[in-house]
Amino acid sequence: MSDTGLVLKDVYRVFPGDITAVSDVNLEIENGEYIVFLGPSGCGKTTTLRLIGGHDDPSSGTITIDGELLNGVSPAQRPVTTVFQHYALFPHKSVLQNVEFGLKMQGMDKTAREQQATAAIELVGLSAMMHRKPRELSGGQQQRVALARVLVTRPKAILLDEPLGDLDRLLQMKMRVELRGLQRELGITFIHVTHNQEEALSMADRIVVMGDAIIQQVGTPTELARHPRNEFVAKFMGDNNVLHGTIESASGGNVVINTPHGKVEVPGSGTAGEKGSMAIRASAVNISTDAVPAVNGVRVRLDFVEYLGDSIKLHLDFNGEPFLAKVDEERFGEVQAYEGKEVTATWSVEDGHLLEQ
Repeated sequence: MSDTGLVLKDVYRVFPGDITAVSDVNLEIENGEYIVFLGPSGCGKTTTLRLIGGHDDPSSGTITIDGELLNGVSPAQRPVTTVFQHYALFPHKSVLQNVEFGLKMQGMDKTAREQQATAAIELVGLSAMMHRKPRELSGGQQQRVALARVLVTRPKAILLDEPLGDLDRLLQMKMRVELRGLQRELGITFIHVTHNQEEALSMADRIVVMGDAIIQQVGTPTELARHPRNEFVAKFMGDNNVLHGTIESASGGNVVINTPHGKVEVPGSGTAGEKGSMAIRASAVNISTDAVPAVNGVRVRLDFVEYLGDSIKLHLDFNGEPFLAKVDEERFGEVQAYEGKEVTATWSVEDGHLLEQ
C-alpha cells in the first residue's frame, strides 16, 4: 500500500443487527485525483464517504492520508472536509461570514480570516456577492459558497456528498464543468458520491462502482464503459446488453458462447462447458432488416424509438427481455418506420466483452 494519498485498507462497517454497510474496501487514491463513488441507493458509497470524513467509524480496517492514521480522529481535526448535499449555510450570515466561520472557530484573528475568506470567495467567482445572504443566491451560487467555506481551511481532500442532486439539469451540467475545472486548478483530491452514471463518467479521473456493500470495479470512465468487469457493473453503467450461456469453444483469443438465443463470439478465454456471459454496448449494436447471421445476431422487435437529439435509442423486445441499441440521429426516419416490427440486431466480435462469473 502507498504511504501517500488516501488509503483505505480492509475497511468494514457493520451496523447493529449484523447489517454490513461496507465490506472489505481496499482502495488507494492518489493526491490530486478526482474520484467518484457510483452506485445505487444502499450500496455503501455514502457510508464510505462518512468513514473517510470521520462522521462514522469503521468496524475494522484503517484509513490513512499521507501515512497519517485517521481512525478515531474527529471530523474537525482531519485534513479532509465534507460538502453536504444541502450545503448547511447559515441563513442569517453573509457569504463572507459563512466562509470565514471555520477560521473564526479556529481562533484566527479577524483581519487574517477575512483576507483568507475573501481569497476563497474570489476563487469560486463570488466576489460581487460577498455581502449577500444565502437566500439571495441561486442554488449553484450557494454550492460555490459551500465550496469556498471548505477551501478556506486548505484541506488535503474535499468530500462531496451528492453535490449536484438538488440542481436542475442545465445547472448540473454547468456545475460539472465548474467543479472539474476548480479541482484541476487547485490540484486537491476531490471524492464525489453520486448515483448518476452520466455525472460520474463526465467528471471522474477514476470511478469506484459499489454494489451490495463492496467495490465491484475501479477504473477510468472509458474502462468502465467499454470493459465492465461483471454483470452488475455492465447493467448499472447503463445501455449494456448482457447475454448468458455456456462456453462452446475457445481459440484464437476468442470465446464462442452458446446462448438460448443463438451463438455469440467475444474476445477472451475460457473453458468449454463452463458458464459464460458477455456484454455488448447499445451503441455497438446495428439494426437492419437483414437475415440473422450465424453468430452475434438476434431477431428482435422494435417497440419504441427514443429521440435524444444527437442519437436515437431503440428499445427492443428480445423474446420478452429488453434489449437496447443506439444509432445516429440521421437514421431517425428509417428506424421509426420499423417501430412495431421485427428487425435484426448485430454487432462485431471486437465490440463484445466477456464478463466475470
